Amino acid sequence: MHYPQTDLFIAGTWRRSASGQTTEVRNPASGEVIGQVAKATAADLDEAIAAACEGFAQWRLVPGFERATILRRAAQLLRERVEAMAPLITMEQGKPLKEARAEIFFAAEVTEWFADEARRTYGRLIPAREPEISAQAVMEPLGVIAGLTPWNYPVGQAVRKIAVALAAGCSIIVKVAEETPAAAAEMVRAFNDAGLPKGALQLVFGDPGMISNHLIGHPDVRGISFTGSTAVGKMLTGLAGQHLKRCVMELGGHAPAIVYGDADLDGAAAALAGDKFHNAGQACIAPTRILVEDHAHARFLDGFVAAAEAVRLGDGFDAASTMGPLANGRRITALTALVEDAVAQGARLVTGGPGGENRGYFFKPTVLADVPMTARIMNEEPFGPVAIINRFTGTDAALAEANRLPYALAAYGYSSDAGHIEAMRRFIRSGMVSINHNGLGYPEVPFGGILDSGFGDEGGIEALREMMYTRFVSVRSVAA
Repeated sequence: MHYPQTDLFIAGTWRRSASGQTTEVRNPASGEVIGQVAKATAADLDEAIAAACEGFAQWRLVPGFERATILRRAAQLLRERVEAMAPLITMEQGKPLKEARAEIFFAAEVTEWFADEARRTYGRLIPAREPEISAQAVMEPLGVIAGLTPWNYPVGQAVRKIAVALAAGCSIIVKVAEETPAAAAEMVRAFNDAGLPKGALQLVFGDPGMISNHLIGHPDVRGISFTGSTAVGKMLTGLAGQHLKRCVMELGGHAPAIVYGDADLDGAAAALAGDKFHNAGQACIAPTRILVEDHAHARFLDGFVAAAEAVRLGDGFDAASTMGPLANGRRITALTALVEDAVAQGARLVTGGPGGENRGYFFKPTVLADVPMTARIMNEEPFGPVAIINRFTGTDAALAEANRLPYALAAYGYSSDAGHIEAMRRFIRSGMVSINHNGLGYPEVPFGGILDSGFGDEGGIEALREMMYTRFVSVRSVAA
C-alpha cells in the first residue's frame, strides 16, 4: 500500500505548509522513511486559529440534534473506511493490523456516543427568590479548543479531542504527532465529509513546542486538551495558567495491579498480560507494577511468563504477529536502560529484552521479577512491553505500594474475597480502578487521572462538560 504525503487541513482545505517544509515519517517495523508530513509555520497556525474562530461562530449555533446527525455520519464513514485507514496506522505506528482496525472502530464508537450526548447538554432552572424572576443555568461551548495528541493511538487519542469538542459546539485545532500523521488525516477527512462547516475542524503538524506555545498563548484559543507525558503536561498547564485557560491533562501513569492468592490466578495472568502487551505496552493505562500475594507469586509468574512468551513479535502486516514494534528508536534506548538498571540492582530478568527482529524497533515482551524499590523502572513509567512482578504480604503493604507513586491514572485488582475487593475499591488512590477485569476506556465512562497523572476527563458525560462553561441568566419579567 502506498503511504500518502500528509498535508495540513485549514479552513476546509488540504494544503502544504507556508514554508514548504516537511518532516520524514518512518515505518517502525523497518526503520525506513515511508513518507513526508507538512510542518506548520506560525503563519499557518494563525490561519488555522482565524478559521477556527469563524467555524466556531457557525458551529455553536447548530442545534445539538443536527450536530448529532453530522457526528453520526462521521462515525459511519469511519466504519466504511476502516480497510483503507487501518493499514496506514500499521505502516506509521507499527501495531498489528487487527489492533489498527479495532482502533478505528473504537473511534467510530466514541464519535457515535458523543453524538448522542450533543443532544443532552442540559442546563437547569433555579428557584428564584421573587415570583416575577426566572433564573437558569445553561451550558455553553468554550470556544476554540487546541487538541494535542501523541503517537501511541494516532486515531484513538485524537478522536477523544475531536468528537467531544464538536459535540459540545466548540471548534477545534488538532495537532497530531508527526510520527503518525496519515491515519489521523483520514479521520479528519471523514469528519469533514460528514458535513462540518468550514473551520470547525483543523489539523496541523510540526514542531511540538512551537505549536503548543503558539496555540496556548493565542487569545482566541480558549481550551486545551493534551495527552502526553507528565513533564510536558506540567509545562503546558503552567503556560495555560498564565492565560487563565481551561485544561484537560491526560498524563503519564505507572499502573499497579494487586493480585491476591484467592483470585483466579490463571485468568488474572492472562488478562494482565493481554493488557500489558497490547499496543506493545505503549499505553498510559497498561498494568506495569504487578503485586502478587507472596504464596501465589510463583504460580502467577509462571502463567504470566507463558503468556508473554506466546506473544508473536513481528511486522504488523504479518497475520501471525500479535505484537508489533515500538514506535521509534528512542523507546528501545529508554527501555534497555531501564531493564539493565533493574538487573544491575538485583532484579531477575525472567524473559524478554531488546531485539527479536533483524530490523526495526522491536523489543520482546519482557518480565522482571523481584525488582528492588530503588530501580528506576519502579519509579519511572516504562511505556513499553516490560512488566514488573513483585511480591506482597498483607493488604496494607499492597495498598502502600499501589499508592506510593505520584502517578494515579489507572489501577487494577484481582480477588474473589469480598473484603479484599472492598479494600481495593475504597483505598486504591487512582483516577480509575478496575477490579477482576479491565473496564476502562469505554466512551461512556470517565477517563482521567489525579496527582501527576493530570486532571479532567476524556470520557463519559464528564468529558463534554470539560468543553463547556456554565452561563447563569436571571430575568425579571416586565409588565406589559
